[in-house]
Amino acid sequence: MRLGINLGYWGAGMDADNLAVAQEADRLGYDVCWAAEAYGSDAPTVLSWVAAQTERIDVGSAIMQIPARQPAMTAMTAATLDSLTKGRFRLGLGVSGPQVSEGWYGVKFDKPLARTREYVEIVRKAMTRERLSYEGEHWTLPLPGGPGKAIKLTVHPEREHIPLYIAAIGPKNLEQTGEIADGALLIFPAAEHLEATALTHIRAGREKAGLTMDGFDVCPTVPLAVGDDVTALADMFRPYTALYVGGMGSRKQNFYNQLARRMGYEKEAAEIQDKYLAGDKAGAAAAVPHSLIDSTTLLGSVDRIADGMRAYAEAGVTTLTLAPAGFTLDERLKALRAGTDALERAGLA
Repeated sequence: MRLGINLGYWGAGMDADNLAVAQEADRLGYDVCWAAEAYGSDAPTVLSWVAAQTERIDVGSAIMQIPARQPAMTAMTAATLDSLTKGRFRLGLGVSGPQVSEGWYGVKFDKPLARTREYVEIVRKAMTRERLSYEGEHWTLPLPGGPGKAIKLTVHPEREHIPLYIAAIGPKNLEQTGEIADGALLIFPAAEHLEATALTHIRAGREKAGLTMDGFDVCPTVPLAVGDDVTALADMFRPYTALYVGGMGSRKQNFYNQLARRMGYEKEAAEIQDKYLAGDKAGAAAAVPHSLIDSTTLLGSVDRIADGMRAYAEAGVTTLTLAPAGFTLDERLKALRAGTDALERAGLA
């Protein structure tokens, strides 16, 4: 099992620390460094900055939002980053959510599966450097009856095939991801529930495409914190879990809340959402069960973290992306080093 890191969003007050974390991960032999975007920092700029100041580690978008860019623009960005980094770029895509898609980008959040499929097809076709023409429900290239003509990408990516990942949570999205992507970016993964909540759907998509799981990258992001008091460490992530389960989306359309329910937290997920949407964020955080946090993070001693890593590997994870937590840079670097130590103790290095 390989290790990655996720820097999250740039501009949250830890930018200099984030670069130091990425550079230490590069030195320690981590496989990939991911950066996110929502409605603040954009992923490609951050990845360019990190790639320019690291040597070996891959850089990946987790995610570049589909409603933010036309697919040809995404192909241009991916090809450029792959060229600049000498083949170290990984393209992660996702539809975001209805609030961001419609409120920030002005793009209707409808038919996300069909939109994702067409988007991926156009991006991949553009990156082959064929003349780009496409007829679909959501995109038609060139536009008919106008001056547009089929043109081709002028930038040469370093590789013929840039790895393409999709952020997926729901069963139908997971199945389609298995069918059309090279990897899945997962969030809130519990090793004991991973087969039922994710892998069975991904595997169905692979089989639909006549493929096996060989070469497919199962890549969940897992917060990591090192220390002796597991309860106190878990409490650090209460606001984070409450935000996603309670407030990341509307009452009717919150993918993270639905995931928590599928993991058996039906009553708790409803309570967290009720309190969060009523403005009681502290109450929502307090309502998050310790077991939900503990099963979706890596907390405690190096030996305990090694046990958790072993469980993820046995569940089918191929790249475990760590989000090293801490209030200082030294704490985050300590967590990062504990990650590699734990991987070795687990016999997975």
